[in-house]
Amino acid sequence: MAATRSSDGSGPLRRAGRAMGRALRAPFTGTARGIRKATHAHGAGESGLGKLIELHAVNGAGDVMITVALASTVFFSVPTDEARGRVALYLAVTMAPFTLLAPVVGPLLDRLPHGRRAAMAGAMFARAVLAITMSGAVATGGLELYPAALGVLVCSKAYGVVRSAVVPRLLPPRFSLVKANSRVTLAGLLATGVAAPIGAGLQSIGSPWPLYGACAIFLGGTVLAFTLPRKVDSAKGERKARLVVPHEEAAAPPPVRVPTSKSARGGRTGSTWAARRSRREKPPGLRSVGPSVLHGLQANAAHRALSGFLIFFLAFLLREHPLAGQSAAVSLGIVGVAAGAGNACGTAVGSWLRARGPEVIVATVLGLALGVAVLTAVFFSTVMVAALAAVAGFTQALSKLSLDAMIQRDVPEEVRTSAFARSETLLQMSWVVGGAIGIALPLNGVLGMSVAAGLLALGAAASVRGLLGAARRGSPHPRVA
Repeated sequence: MAATRSSDGSGPLRRAGRAMGRALRAPFTGTARGIRKATHAHGAGESGLGKLIELHAVNGAGDVMITVALASTVFFSVPTDEARGRVALYLAVTMAPFTLLAPVVGPLLDRLPHGRRAAMAGAMFARAVLAITMSGAVATGGLELYPAALGVLVCSKAYGVVRSAVVPRLLPPRFSLVKANSRVTLAGLLATGVAAPIGAGLQSIGSPWPLYGACAIFLGGTVLAFTLPRKVDSAKGERKARLVVPHEEAAAPPPVRVPTSKSARGGRTGSTWAARRSRREKPPGLRSVGPSVLHGLQANAAHRALSGFLIFFLAFLLREHPLAGQSAAVSLGIVGVAAGAGNACGTAVGSWLRARGPEVIVATVLGLALGVAVLTAVFFSTVMVAALAAVAGFTQALSKLSLDAMIQRDVPEEVRTSAFARSETLLQMSWVVGGAIGIALPLNGVLGMSVAAGLLALGAAASVRGLLGAARRGSPHPRVA
C-alpha cells in the first residue's frame, strides 16, 4: 500500500485527479498565456500598451453583446415595417441627441487629462449598470430601453475618445503610433468576432442574457482600466488643439520680432513675453501644421459616413430583399463577415505600411471605395454588395490608420492627444449622419448604392486634391521618422 503512494503522500486517485484538472485547465491557461504573449510583444508589456490592447478587447466584446441584444429586440423580433419604425425611433432617441452631445465629449474629456484611467473605468462601469437596466426592458421593447441605449452609445464613444488620447502615452521604443493603433484596433475586432457568437448563444437562452454577459465583461473592464500605468494620467507638456481657426488668424502673416528693452517680467523681451502670452491664450489650430491632417479628416469622415449608411441601409434592404438564393439572415451574415474581414485586412496592411506616404494611401483608398461603390450601383448583385462591404471595411481601417500617422508626424506632441480626441469626435458624428441617411432612404438597392457613391464623391472632392498636393510638397513638420 505504501508503495503506491508518491513522495508527497498522495495516492493514485489524487494524482489522477490532479492530472485531469491540469488537462482541463490547459486549454484555457495556454490560451491566456498565448494572448498575453501576443499583446505584450515588442515592448508593449513594459510600456503598458499591452494592457490597453487587452482593455480594448474587453470593450469590443462588451459592446457586441449589447449590440446583439438590441438588434434582436429592435430589428429581428418584429415584421420589417415595424422594425423600420423601431429603428427610426432608436435613431431619433439616441443618435439625434448624440449629435448634440458629441461636440461636447471631446472638449469635456480634454479637461480631464489627470483622470483618463478613471474616465475609461467610468465609461465601462456606466455601461455595466446600463446593461442591467436594459435587461428588464429588452424583452418588451418599451420606451425606457432607448434612453439607456443612448447612455451606452455616449459612454462607448467617450471611451473611444479617451483611448485615442491615451495611445501616444504608451508607445514602446521604436514603435510608431499607426502600428500601436493597428494592434489595439485588431484586438477589438478579434474580440468582437469571438463574442458575437457567444452573444447569439446567450440570446437563444433568453433576451436579457447577452446584457448580463455585457455587464460582467464591463465590470472586468472597469478593474482592468485602473491597471494601466500612471503615466496615462500625466498631462505633462500637453496643450489643447482646435480643428479650425478663425480666417483672419489663418491668413495673418507671421509675427515680426521687434527688439525692445527688457521688461520687469523676469528679464524677457516684450516680444518674447507677448508671444508666450499669445500661445497661452490661443491654443494652436491644426491648420498651423499643414493641410494633411484636415484633408485626412475630411476623407475619413466620408468613410465613416459610408459605414453608418451601409449598416442601416443594408440591414433593411437585405431583410426585405435578400441576396439571390439566400435567406435574410444568411444575406446579413455574408455582408457582415465581408465587412469584418475587410476591416481586419485593412488593419493588418496598415500596420505593415506604417507611415509610408499616408496622404497617398488615404487618397488611394478613397478612390478605391468610390470606384467599387459606383460599380455596385451600376451592376447591383450579391457579389458586388459583398465586395462593397469588404472594400468599405478595408478602406475605412487603412484610412484611419493613415490619419493617425499624419497626426503623429505633423501635430506637435504638446497638442497631439487633444487632436486625437477632437478628430475622433468628428468621425463619430459623421457615422451618425450616414446612419440617419441610411434609415431614411427608400429600400432600393441601386438608389442606395448611388447614395453611397455620392457620400464618397463628396469626400473625394473635398480632400483628394489637397492630400495629393500635400504629398508632393512633403510634410512641413516631419517630427517623426
